[in-house]
Amino acid sequence: MIQVEHLTKTYGGFTAVDDVSFTCRPGTVTGFLGPNGAGKSTTMRIMAGLTIASSGKATVSGVSYRDIPNPGTQVGVLLDASAQHAGRTGREVLTIGQKTMGLPASRVDEMLDLVSLTDKESKRRVRNYSLGMRQRLGIAHALLGDPKILILDEPANGLDPAGIHWMRSLLREYANRGGTVLLSSHLLHEIQIIADEIIVIGNGRIVAQGTKEELLRGDGTFVRAGDNAALAAALRDAGIAANASGEGLGVEAAPEKVGQVAAAAGVALVELRPADGAGLEEMFLQLTAPNQRDQTTRGVPA
Repeated sequence: MIQVEHLTKTYGGFTAVDDVSFTCRPGTVTGFLGPNGAGKSTTMRIMAGLTIASSGKATVSGVSYRDIPNPGTQVGVLLDASAQHAGRTGREVLTIGQKTMGLPASRVDEMLDLVSLTDKESKRRVRNYSLGMRQRLGIAHALLGDPKILILDEPANGLDPAGIHWMRSLLREYANRGGTVLLSSHLLHEIQIIADEIIVIGNGRIVAQGTKEELLRGDGTFVRAGDNAALAAALRDAGIAANASGEGLGVEAAPEKVGQVAAAAGVALVELRPADGAGLEEMFLQLTAPNQRDQTTRGVPA
């Protein structure tokens, strides 16, 4: 389990992380979202013992990362796939990790096979790897010690669609076995597919957190009738707000109530269901609007 409690990090007069608290539980994938500069990477660096917090704390399995004996066997970390030694081969990178953690030599080949790096590729210098190959090597290194917790910052960056699908399946299986995953990504569609819980950070503060279902749940009802105008009039007469929504109406009432009003008015319904929640991208843009560098620009000539 990962626990972050009232975490704050300042650099001079700038506050990068501002009183952040959240928990990542075993058996779950937690998506950690936010615009560039929102505080995601700083928070993850503090978790991994690479940056000292100004106040508050971040613990993994109840202790600070720095206090874990042989931490690679407890927590797998990938914060920057390009930070690996460019002059070493992929196999050498993993072998150094294997020897440092006191693992059997067979673990290197197991991890190369897991991330689909061939024997030939493993003997190439990291400087000659594509970004996607570096990501695969970084994931292999994070999983080398068979840890219970994974902290991954943008692990899908540079992966092709097949690689993203592979990573998604890998992390889902890892969580299903009881592992804890904290995953930062700008690929919102992938987070929406894989994450069980979502944390959104903006300007260094948590602006939303909860299960995916809680954050994306829709309110009200979508209804489509043979005569939408007649249904809208009946709803207004019943004191219920209704607005045009696609080919039907968005109604601020439960489906049961809408159905009762339609039946009483003799209006035949074609479709009646709970309203869809906003997609993750829409929710993300709404919550982080003050922290977005780029805004929608209207009237720009082609």
